[in-house]
Amino acid sequence: MELLAPAGNFDKLKTAVHFGADAVYFAGKKLGLRAFAGNFSEEEIFEAIKYLHERGKKGYITLNIVANDSDFEGIDEYLQVLVDAKVDGIIVSDIGLISYIRTKFPTINIHVSTQANVNNSMTAKVYADMGCTRLVLARELSLAQINEIYRAVGDRCEIETFVHGAMCISYSGRCLLSNYLTGRDSNRGACVQACRWKYFIREENREDEMEIQEDERGTYILNSKDLCLIDHLSELDKAGIESLKIEGRMKSDYYVASVVNAYRRALDGKEDLNILRDELEKTSHRRYTTGFYFGEKDKEYLEDSMPVQTAVFIAKVVEDEKDGFVKVEMRNRFKVGDILEILSADDTFLKTIKIEKIIDSKGEQIDDAKRVQEVVTINSPYHLKAGDILRVNKNN
Repeated sequence: MELLAPAGNFDKLKTAVHFGADAVYFAGKKLGLRAFAGNFSEEEIFEAIKYLHERGKKGYITLNIVANDSDFEGIDEYLQVLVDAKVDGIIVSDIGLISYIRTKFPTINIHVSTQANVNNSMTAKVYADMGCTRLVLARELSLAQINEIYRAVGDRCEIETFVHGAMCISYSGRCLLSNYLTGRDSNRGACVQACRWKYFIREENREDEMEIQEDERGTYILNSKDLCLIDHLSELDKAGIESLKIEGRMKSDYYVASVVNAYRRALDGKEDLNILRDELEKTSHRRYTTGFYFGEKDKEYLEDSMPVQTAVFIAKVVEDEKDGFVKVEMRNRFKVGDILEILSADDTFLKTIKIEKIIDSKGEQIDDAKRVQEVVTINSPYHLKAGDILRVNKNN
């Protein structure tokens, strides 16, 4: 199965590749559903696809907004850029846009977005008949339902589903809450994630409000748990799923590294699943759920608290280790004597380094690294590579 990772900018794309993604999805500056991610200029799209192809990876571009007539202005020029860049596929939700692209640009691989709500075999067949090459199925389907769709169109369309990350409380992400409360339309890439806010309840005939108490941090009655299917990859494979999609184009570099690394190792059988479950606790998340995949037995997906994580991102390696020292870009404060854990794609994973020496960007030895994003040199007994990450476990 393909491991498909998110990238909000070029650094995150490189991180996804470094930690083992087979493909990356990202947006240009137009028509994507994450308007506030860094996203990619047209020049960066060319550069990114070249970077991916040189490493045997694939790149998919999102054009998944709910389109208005005005969005078709200049669309031919933009689509020609994507053709010329040799993108491996575009992710589209609007059926009119799909029809238009298929007619005007027949060589582009079209992936039908989860926003299109492909819930049944009949709908899947319609998209297959239109020449779409992949279906990103609705998140509300069980494995049994996914298998039905696979059996109906699997000879013509690849099947992709989300396996990890934040879920929208609205059906397949079609939400009006953000637009209603703030004027920022989630269906056009500007969601403020209003479902994550803290809410109050008021009785109809009273002016005062009463908070619904759930825990010491408040109540989040519209807030979904995060999806996690790392324990069920063989079942996904048997159901006919060919691409495993990680949510998170707005998430951090560290999130991309941690999650991609865990799923890569699970797919390759490189690590005990207990270790990988623990790994997924180390990056920011809400409590995990398997969503709708197993039907009625796991419908308790509402979350009542803020995100948590058990480790802190300390530094990112910017040059390969040499002669027992390595250059890192500092992200959070650390000092001589601290024990840092390694997040890597090779056998240095989970090994630790005791910091004995720190040399700052001026070449001076210091005891305390506290200037965010300063590049410093530290001791390392292991061969770390550019792109590896150092962190501190909160429980230590």
